[in-house]
Amino acid sequence: MTATKEAEEKKADTSSSTSSTGMTSGPSLPSPRPIGGLHHEQSRTYISQSVLPRLPIPTLEETMKRFGRAVWAVQTATERAETERVVEEFLSTEGPKLQSLLEEYDEEGERNGTLGSYVEEFWSDAYLAPDTSVVMNLNPFFLLEDGPDAKLAKSQVGRAASLVFASAKMASVLRREDLCPDVFKGRPLCMDQFKALFGSCRIPRASKDCVEVVPNSQHIVVLAKNQFYYFTALWPDGTVAVNESDIKEILQAILKDASRMDPEVAIKQALGVLTTQQRKHWAVIRDNLVASSAHNATAMEIVDSALFVLALDDCSPNDVHEGVANMLHGTYKLESKTKLDHTEYVQAGTCCNRWYDKLQIIVCADGSAGVNFEHSAIDGHTALRFASDVFAETIVSFAQSITKTIYGKASPDSIADVIKADVRRASAVINGVDTSPKKLEFSIPGSVADEISYAEAALGDEIFASDTYALEFKKYGKNFITGNKMSPDSFVQMSMLVAYHSLYGKACTQYEPVLTKQFYHGRTEAMRTTTPQAAALCEVFSSRFTSKEEKLKALQDAAKEHSLKVKEAAAGKGVDRHLFALKCIAEKNGMGPPKFFESGAWKALNHTVLSTSNCGNPALRHFGFGPVVPDGFGIGYVIKDDGLQYSISSKHRQTQRYAQTLLNVLLEFEKIMEPLTSVRVARGCEIQRNVSLQKKDSAVEYAEGVDYFGESASLPPSTHGPSMPRNDSTGYFARVIRRNSSMTAEQLQQAGKLVESLTLGEAIEEVEHEK
Repeated sequence: MTATKEAEEKKADTSSSTSSTGMTSGPSLPSPRPIGGLHHEQSRTYISQSVLPRLPIPTLEETMKRFGRAVWAVQTATERAETERVVEEFLSTEGPKLQSLLEEYDEEGERNGTLGSYVEEFWSDAYLAPDTSVVMNLNPFFLLEDGPDAKLAKSQVGRAASLVFASAKMASVLRREDLCPDVFKGRPLCMDQFKALFGSCRIPRASKDCVEVVPNSQHIVVLAKNQFYYFTALWPDGTVAVNESDIKEILQAILKDASRMDPEVAIKQALGVLTTQQRKHWAVIRDNLVASSAHNATAMEIVDSALFVLALDDCSPNDVHEGVANMLHGTYKLESKTKLDHTEYVQAGTCCNRWYDKLQIIVCADGSAGVNFEHSAIDGHTALRFASDVFAETIVSFAQSITKTIYGKASPDSIADVIKADVRRASAVINGVDTSPKKLEFSIPGSVADEISYAEAALGDEIFASDTYALEFKKYGKNFITGNKMSPDSFVQMSMLVAYHSLYGKACTQYEPVLTKQFYHGRTEAMRTTTPQAAALCEVFSSRFTSKEEKLKALQDAAKEHSLKVKEAAAGKGVDRHLFALKCIAEKNGMGPPKFFESGAWKALNHTVLSTSNCGNPALRHFGFGPVVPDGFGIGYVIKDDGLQYSISSKHRQTQRYAQTLLNVLLEFEKIMEPLTSVRVARGCEIQRNVSLQKKDSAVEYAEGVDYFGESASLPPSTHGPSMPRNDSTGYFARVIRRNSSMTAEQLQQAGKLVESLTLGEAIEEVEHEK
């Protein structure tokens, strides 16, 4: 598989503190805690890093056995025989030598402390080496549920302020390494990806991109009407310097200032659209821009080193389909401008109001909000923790506003914060940090201005070629599926494959990422859904002569096999990562491409028509990404208690028709399954409910790519432990560079132009407008 294809596939791989939240008094600041330099017994977030086992390297024989089964269902009898031949040839020729080289490489990486796993360097390069654009090819998105406060639900500024404040608190907690670590079924998960959540940026390079992380980042960049702004949100020690009201005033001032510029002028300065270009071309443009002036270099450093980007969009999606499309790639809207003797078209959509090289929170004019995240250093599980904690904090904040008159903020009976961070308003401190908003203006050379125009036109083509559809199925969800003793994730996986077979009459290669963060620096392993049992299910459902009982049995068998294979993948016993590492170790040692990786079977495995991922959480309405092959579908899904949400994307395919077929399959599945409850009228006032099919104590737990049901109550046992001591307070993934910002506080404040605050009259108008 090419590096580009390998990177494209990654898209699918979509606190406890004694301090209190609120303004404190007095001129002194809390004692700063060293950034990234705590011992494990001092660091809550990374306390388990030193005891995590390393990702095991499977034996060559077991991987090749699994490989044959992974491609069996998408091959003819002749192709299967050829696969057996190339597997045997690989096992008897190049395979053992590559396996030995990989094991030596892993041992040396552990001994030297340079690598966290045998696949880490290769996997990072698979994200960062390809020259393809990240938008629609790599970056996933979340569409959040509506906020809990009705007064903020339709307010762009109110919703944005709420989300930004919660995000700043989470950044503060992470800085102090007080974020509660992830645990799954009692087992700690690797937390190193969180070191690249805030203050990180993908940097384009002529050869291969890298990710730079600035742990001492203090500011947030805001994009409004294609213009750049920023403000300081944290004290140097990481304490939050603004509260929600402060942020609201800042954003109101920014929107007022952004509205002053003619949109036709602003679009010509929309540097964000350059992040949608092919990476090597963007690297050249960026280098030229930075080299053109010292001010541009400083301005770019401000963007690169920001905690994250807030994009304020001036659109209100008409429906959920437009909503998910806007989170994936922005909107496309041309307006014609008549000149003296000709007509020009100006981009008035939101597609240029982005910076795809960083974590982005996107808030629309109607208050709907989401996240688009750069994927090379963090996976969906890490981004989901960010989104869920932030969303939960906004709910708690709203609940506190209701109960504060009853309990009071300091009462032990008051509702506790989800994110417990110190908040010390800079405006209440003499000589505090300057949190006023600044406008960041670049001096754009003519050649770069031309590139902005070309990039906007190219992005328009990509948006026109992309089709996104949201299916929101409300008849049943997790409760109904588990009541029928099936894994919700396996059930949903089967629904997508059967829908494809129902529409096209054949099975296809289907991919699902499975979490491997129980291992040190673990990311994901691939689960190949199209097992022989899944293929049999497709055939049974397409037949006119099979009974309801036969269909149910086929569905149960396919779901059970899928669940077992997910467990294997979670234990590091998959196919893709091991074989990919063998391919890369050959290249690293200057060997020619092994014949096995030129075989039809290897190519068939890696032509992923259905690229799928589960990122379920009540905070999300939708999660999605683009397809990884031209004739494929990218499908993110969210499993809710009483519903199933799919976001489906493709290029030049019948996306809505596939979604309708998927809906029909879900209805057919319901017909062959048992109802969750039955109610009968009894004598007198007695009502009896029979819930025999649903276990009172469900054994189901699921997160992105992790779903165990029935067969096991715990993760597969691990026999691979760390043999070397580690200091993970400073450890980062391969190709992730930790650096402190080169800017002084004075440079940060002087680089931008001060944005005027609203007048009293304007502030009153804003309040009335929100009402």
